[in-house]
Amino acid sequence: MSPREGDGGGSRQARAPGLAPVTYLPGAAPIDETPARWAIPLEPAPDDEGDTDRPEAEEPDGPSAEEAEDLLTRRLRRSALSEREARTFLVQRRIDPSVAEAAIERFMSRGWIDDAVLAEQLLYAGTSRKGQGRRAIAQTLSARGVARDVADAALARLPDDDDDRALEYARSKAHGLRSYDLDTAMRRLMGQLARRGYSGSVASTAARTALTEQRSSGGVQFR
Repeated sequence: MSPREGDGGGSRQARAPGLAPVTYLPGAAPIDETPARWAIPLEPAPDDEGDTDRPEAEEPDGPSAEEAEDLLTRRLRRSALSEREARTFLVQRRIDPSVAEAAIERFMSRGWIDDAVLAEQLLYAGTSRKGQGRRAIAQTLSARGVARDVADAALARLPDDDDDRALEYARSKAHGLRSYDLDTAMRRLMGQLARRGYSGSVASTAARTALTEQRSSGGVQFR
């Protein structure tokens, strides 16, 4: 039997046992006896699902080093960061750790990330603007992730003047407590001083001195 059998001008390809017949559109039948070549299927056949040799699809690359630096630059325009804060910021944005470390190293070499400078800024803000004591400033440095040795060096340069700063702060708040009795005013003022990192003895002395001065000035109006 020949490979093809004529049927009124149509053509039918002979098939091997076990293979489904192939039917061609009119005029599209192959002109020779070469078997048809089939493309690799897009989806695996049922018996190929367990094939472990097939390469897995590659994961898309994360943000590049340039994108990491751009993110960090825009963040630093808002406020300074410690080295630890910068690392946390990049990790939270799914920057590859090696890319993040390289970016931080470059920024540190340029002086854009500097724990020592940040510590000085926090000391100035704590003493000059917030009236904080040494303990509160130390807690702030720790919370901001300033390296321990850098924080200790900065605190060592801080004048030992908690008493003076506590009294200055107490005096600034005493006027607002003039309508309270002495015990209530003492309790409130000591609480404010304690929240700024002053010890109990320092807070008590400063509060009592400030309230005594305020009473002596004749401006007391207890209710």
